[in-house]
Amino acid sequence: MNDAHEQESGSAANESGSPFAERVGYIVWVNDHRLARNLDKYGTVHYISRRMNYAVIYMDADKAEDTIRNIERLPYVKKAERSFRGEIRTEYSKNVPDKTRSYSI
Repeated sequence: MNDAHEQESGSAANESGSPFAERVGYIVWVNDHRLARNLDKYGTVHYISRRMNYAVIYMDADKAEDTIRNIERLPYVKKAERSFRGEIRTEYSKNVPDKTRSYSI
């Protein structure tokens, strides 16, 4: 019985062993921020900028190319760019000495 349960949970996981699907973010530039709400049917809309007229949308990585092709055909979309937020390094090494210790009162 445990073997069947392990096989079921293993089939839902992706290659990295996570039960969640691989997601990718896109920045979609639109003509009107009110129309950007319609992008919800293509993925998860994370943020809509009213002033700069763009939306941040996340979708499954395996369907991203087809989905972006459909999004770019919409009349209110200027362009769609891939977000590189996931590839930006967020762990830093502390090579610079702490200057707060050298200051005195």
